[in-house]
Amino acid sequence: MNYEKKWVWITGASSGIGKQFALDYASIGANLVLSARNAVALNELKAILETQVKVIVQPLDLANHESLPKIVADTIRQCGNVQLLINCGGISQRALANETHIDVDKKLMAINYLGTIYLSKLLIPHFIKQNSGHFAVITSLVGKFGSPLRTSYAASKHALHGFFESLRAELHTNNIKVTLICPGYIRTNISVNALTGTGQQQNKMDNAQANGMSVEVFSKKAVKAINSGKKEVYIGGKEVLMVYFRRYIPSLYHKIIKTVNVT
Repeated sequence: MNYEKKWVWITGASSGIGKQFALDYASIGANLVLSARNAVALNELKAILETQVKVIVQPLDLANHESLPKIVADTIRQCGNVQLLINCGGISQRALANETHIDVDKKLMAINYLGTIYLSKLLIPHFIKQNSGHFAVITSLVGKFGSPLRTSYAASKHALHGFFESLRAELHTNNIKVTLICPGYIRTNISVNALTGTGQQQNKMDNAQANGMSVEVFSKKAVKAINSGKKEVYIGGKEVLMVYFRRYIPSLYHKIIKTVNVT
């Protein structure tokens, strides 16, 4: 798919992977809708990109589900036709299950799963009407296998796979595509912002994250996967092997996962 002069909507666009997606799609001429909670950061990014392409800033909070219908209607009104929604917004977790308050579990699901699917569901009629559209979803390798200190985070990402794989099958006759992108360790602040068992931010970067793939390299690989219409892609370092161990050598996976250095 050539997204030049097409509208691409990116959540989580204020930093990290989402921001890099915005930079990379602007470089190929796509018009952009930038969403996240941090309106200041979004407007700073808009100032950089609007000399190249059209840019709309549409702040949103994925946890505020009631606000999403109006936001979607307003975005469609301004753009006319959205061709691609990149669901990049979300939050991670670093806590043992028995030390995690249930409100933290609820927050992870409210943002990562319910907010993401509700925003996407609200765009489905628009995509059906124009007989085209594409959902790209940033999940995680732990959407394919479980990992210590990430019980509810992994659950929210597993849930995204279940929803969007089903959605892909439902909408294939409407020329609507779904690409699931599973990052491994990417050098962003996701671990810094991850929630502890009490709901506070961890405020430190995991060693694995600090030594992970650069966001620039990740984004180029992910954009290529989206634009070529891939259904699912795993992007990272050697941690990607765990997907295949889990699938083909489960006994080895179960042995390794118990000894994973999660920090």
